[in-house]
Amino acid sequence: MLGPARRGYAAAMGRASGLRRRADKVPSWAYDTAVALAITVVSVLLGHDNVPVGWQGLDTRGTLLTCAVNLPMAARRKAPLALALGSYAVWTTYIALDYWPVVNTLGPLLALYTVASLRPLRQTVLCALLLAAIWNYAGTTGAEASPATVLGQSILYTAVICGFGRLAGKAARRSVRLAELAEQLRRERAAGERRAVAEERVRIARELHDVVAHHMSVISVQAGLADYVFRSDPPTARGALATIAETSGEALAELRRLLAVLRVDENGELTGGDEAYVPAPGLDGLGELTARVRKAGVRVRLTVTGQVRELPPGVGQCAYRVVQEALTNVLKHARAATAEVTVGYGARQLEVTVTDDGTGSKPTARTGHHAADVPVSGGGHGLIGMRERARIYGGSLTAGPRPGGGYEVRLTLPA
Repeated sequence: MLGPARRGYAAAMGRASGLRRRADKVPSWAYDTAVALAITVVSVLLGHDNVPVGWQGLDTRGTLLTCAVNLPMAARRKAPLALALGSYAVWTTYIALDYWPVVNTLGPLLALYTVASLRPLRQTVLCALLLAAIWNYAGTTGAEASPATVLGQSILYTAVICGFGRLAGKAARRSVRLAELAEQLRRERAAGERRAVAEERVRIARELHDVVAHHMSVISVQAGLADYVFRSDPPTARGALATIAETSGEALAELRRLLAVLRVDENGELTGGDEAYVPAPGLDGLGELTARVRKAGVRVRLTVTGQVRELPPGVGQCAYRVVQEALTNVLKHARAATAEVTVGYGARQLEVTVTDDGTGSKPTARTGHHAADVPVSGGGHGLIGMRERARIYGGSLTAGPRPGGGYEVRLTLPA
């Protein structure tokens, strides 16, 4: 029994909502013009009806005065106070010529309502007093009601009209403020989305730099070694080529991971491709990283101190990328034979140190067990990227030569 009633109610509400949306599209001047014309027509018809004894019926002059009182209400929102005063002046003239005052009460009342809704309280009180005075003046010229009744009518009508007008004005201003707030929130949301996109682009660019710089540095070193010892030491050359194949495969896997991230929608589902989403490597990937660098010819020792524990999101990835960049710089810029990575778990912080014994005199690297110097192209913004990563997670990074020789990168993160 209730189902059809509910459906009917929902349909009626839907139609009402549609009518409201269409009504909101109509400009205000069209409403005001229609209201002014309607008031004028009603007033003219009333003036030609049974006019009480003692009052003059509408003639041409009275009709023109009636139009002058009511038609200007079409522009009531543009100049409320001026139109109200003009309407009151014409209405007073109309009454002074012995025309029936009731004919032209709608226009002045609408003018008072408009002033009350759009203008300050001082102007509203002024118009209300003028309207009440004209109302009482009209009552003294006729014999339909006693002075007390006319006074009560003037007070009641003006008070009610002013009250409704003030409430309507307050509601309209609140709607405007809400609309402005909604627009501001929309702009802020759009700006936030743009910032998020920009930050994501920077993050992806940083990830790409880490992947490409590290793996391509290893590949470059091994390719140089293979070319250098191709004829004199074929086994070493074959080992270098095998390292190139392995490193390039890892680089491709990292790139696929980044591409998979780009294809994840807001629900965490892949929007394209069949690759499973693999999280960015964290501190648990340092073993593979150091092993890869060892294959490139630098003996790397990994040391972990303190109680190993789960780190806040992003901290482990940040530390991994800093170690990766530091070891990449060892390969690219240092004449280092050994490097050491130390990960220290403190009570409230994580400290990661990467040191080497290189001189950093020129961009060469040592490969394999042979002391062959292989040129490596260098340059870039790796150190800037490391500092930026540390800053994002509230940490700090220092990098510079060691007093006893070599280079040191120290990362401290709150954890």
